[in-house]
Amino acid sequence: MDGTDGHIHVDARMLLDNAAVRGMLARTFDLVGDSPTVVTSGCGLEVPYAMTSRRPESVTCLPCREHAAREHLRQAEQLDRLGGAPGVHVPEDQVRQAAARLRSLARRFMAG
Repeated sequence: MDGTDGHIHVDARMLLDNAAVRGMLARTFDLVGDSPTVVTSGCGLEVPYAMTSRRPESVTCLPCREHAAREHLRQAEQLDRLGGAPGVHVPEDQVRQAAARLRSLARRFMAG
């Protein structure tokens, strides 16, 4: 990380680790964790967290956009597989809607 990269990236773990999760853990356990200062981006670079975005329209790094699109599609496929599985207590229509939202985000990342 040399500080000269002006691109906006995506956090490689954007679907696994985010502010909402940290907030929920803070409320549940009464602990406050710091946001990371540096993250590994979808393109493999270590970048300041401040130079990342979850909004497809803000991401300017093409490899990161491609990574984010693949990850959203992968998550949508996982939801489709799990949606009708025995023991899943989420209504199937809600699972389909969530998968559709992920696919919509993937399309937005690919459209850049």
